[in-house]
Amino acid sequence: MELAELIAYVRAQRAGVVSTLGPDASPQAAYLAITASGRGELLFDAKPDSRKIANLRRDGRVAVVVGGADGTTLQAEGRADFPGAAELERCTAEYLDAFPEFAGSFEAGAVVLVRIVLDWATHGDFRGATPVMREVALGATPRRARRAPGTA
Repeated sequence: MELAELIAYVRAQRAGVVSTLGPDASPQAAYLAITASGRGELLFDAKPDSRKIANLRRDGRVAVVVGGADGTTLQAEGRADFPGAAELERCTAEYLDAFPEFAGSFEAGAVVLVRIVLDWATHGDFRGATPVMREVALGATPRRARRAPGTA
């Protein structure tokens, strides 16, 4: 899958589950509105005092799942951050293009914008007899090799 396809897919789905790591490294997940920037970053907002924001300030690693209802999913991993200055302005504008109904929350300072820069993603299509999985060409440094549990 090409990056442009990922962007279109996320924008069409409009929601997903973001998993963060709690203070004791336990997984914590939230279903929320999410979109993709023109660069392929995933964008969402959250209340500044939410547990997901506290988790991300401590450890930016995230896993994300978008889709599912139509038999397709995007599974992704990356690093979340809180863009500053011009990047914040760009990302907020792209987020509000997708979700103009949330503009008041930004104006009131009731939410913060979170950006996820992906380092791995795969799209799965489970509608046919044989599932089709396609890794997304992100054009960045490839994901680190992972070892199977219990191996050295």
